Order: sequence, then structure tokens, then C-alpha cells
Amino acid sequence: MDVSHFDFHLPDELIAQTPLKERSGSRLMVLHRRDGRIEHRQFPDWLEYVRPGDVWVVNDTRVRPARLIGIKEETGAQVELLLLNPLGEGRWEALVKPAKRVKEGTVISFGNGLLRATAQETTDVAGGRVFRLEHGEEDLEPLLSRLGEMPLPPYIRERLDEPERYQTVYSKEVGSAAAPTAGLHFTPQLLAEAKKRGVHIAPITLHVGLGTFRPVTVERVEDHRMHAEFFEVSEETARIIQKAQMSGNRVCAVGTTSVRTLESVAREHGEVVACKGWTDIFIHPGFSFQVVDALLTNFHLPRSTLLMLISAFATREEVLKAYREAVQERYRFFSFGDAMLIV
Repeated sequence: MDVSHFDFHLPDELIAQTPLKERSGSRLMVLHRRDGRIEHRQFPDWLEYVRPGDVWVVNDTRVRPARLIGIKEETGAQVELLLLNPLGEGRWEALVKPAKRVKEGTVISFGNGLLRATAQETTDVAGGRVFRLEHGEEDLEPLLSRLGEMPLPPYIRERLDEPERYQTVYSKEVGSAAAPTAGLHFTPQLLAEAKKRGVHIAPITLHVGLGTFRPVTVERVEDHRMHAEFFEVSEETARIIQKAQMSGNRVCAVGTTSVRTLESVAREHGEVVACKGWTDIFIHPGFSFQVVDALLTNFHLPRSTLLMLISAFATREEVLKAYREAVQERYRFFSFGDAMLIV
């Protein structure tokens, strides 16, 4: 299938640059897969679509302030580093800008030498390289909290005054380079009300990296290769999902990262079991879903793997029709934008 089949026109002014004042203040488009019907609601109306016995699976990853601005010790030139995945023994996979000016052996200093990164081999990702980090006796995570910035997507050009607004209210496990943005709409009050209605909120972890947001540069969808991301499913979450499926209740995913985790595990083990590992699953039209019955997501980039995933869950025609209507109705797009529920 040609990647151009997932293109659509999106006016720049519909790309949300800042979060709304209230987390749950966004709009909610509801797409019914059975008949293609579209409803225009507000996000708190999500509660009207949940059912007693539902399991809503959320990604509890927490964004690491992994964007670092430093200088090359040799020349004093400014360099930007975005830490992606820890490789062990102080080595990290990262994106570096400007990539062409950072060679193997280059040492970059951050915070007047509190953190130093030595460039090692390149990776198969454009701008990607492995770095060895040195940070003395201080632990890395608190150091990153002081020296690092929130790695906002490139289409967000406004400064984020409250970094916590780029974290979900249930974020827990530090490790992502980007937020699982479908969950940004939830408040503790909404989740508490859902639980009162007999809904189970079950966490999984997928640390969002390049696999979720890497652009598709090939012409054929089938030729794209995803970048692997780490995931973990707990014993409790696996048990809750297994029980729901045995009882005929729905398993619903908050965000495409939850979908990819659940479907990866089911494809590997035949059902959702407690496990952890790395997934490079690429879900596009033609994929057979084994677990997910409903999906809450945001509005995604043209030609993106995220748009391809939801086009597999509904149909490409229904999704693109809904997107055209979203543009016409002036929905807000991408990370800080409005939400879409596919049932």
C-alpha cells in the first residue's frame, strides 16, 4: 500500500501549541466502527461510552527531561542531545544535532561538566549515535531533572510553562522521550468516576521513543521498519485483562502505545500475559487485532505510523473521512490537541 494513501490536508493553525487550561477541556470525536457514524462531544462525555466490566489500559510511562543543550569541549560549539534508550554500562542511544559535526570521540559537556557525553558509534537512525555518559557520584535521573528539558515534538514551537502538563496524571515509570498523549486528557476525578461505574483502569508501560514518532520515508507502507521500544505488562494487569476477556467484557486502549503493547504480547504468547521486552510491531491496515475492542487516541500526523494504526482499527476510508470532518469542525491536532474515541 502506498504511503500517500494516508495523506490529508491539515492547516497549520489547527496544530495545538499549548495545552488547554483544563486537562479535560478538550473536545471528543466519537467514531462508531459498526456504521461509520460520527459524534461531536466534549471529553468528559467519555464516561457515557464506558461499560461496567470494561478494562481501560493506560500507559504509565513518564517522560524523562532528556533534551540536553551542551557544548563540545574541544571547540565550545553548542550541541543538542536527546537521550532515547539506555544500553547499559553508561551507554545511551541518542539523537544529536548537528549530527555531522559530532564525530566518534567527541566529548560534550553539560552543566559545566556535571554531565559529560562521549560520542561512540552511529546507529541506523538519521542523527542517531551511541554516547557514554559520565556523571560522577550523582545519579543520572535527578541530574537530568536539573539539566534537561522536556523533549517536545518539533511541531510545538511554544514554550511549555508547566512541564507537568506533558505528563499524564498516572505517569509513574520514567523512561519516555515523548508523552503517550491520549492520556493527557484524564483527570483524577474522571478516572475515579469511571471506577465507580465498574471500570478497571489497568496500567502497562511502554517507553515512547523513535518507534512511535519516526517519520515514514519509504513509498510503500510495508517497507517501513519500526524502532524498538521497551514495554512491560504486570501480573495484575495481565490477570485483569484475561478475566475480562473470559467474561466477555471489553479491553479498551488509551493511546496507540497501549495498543502496540497489548497486541505485541498477544501475538507473541497467544494472550496477554505478564512479561517485558522490546517491541517493533508495526500495525497498519490488514492487521488482525486480538485484544483491543475500543481505542481512545489523539489526532495524528499525515502519513504517520499512528494514523496507519488507527486506520487498521477502523478503516482507512472511515478514519480519513473523520479527519476531514475534524478539520472542517476546527478540532485541535496532535499532542496538545483534542481526542478521538473509536468504538
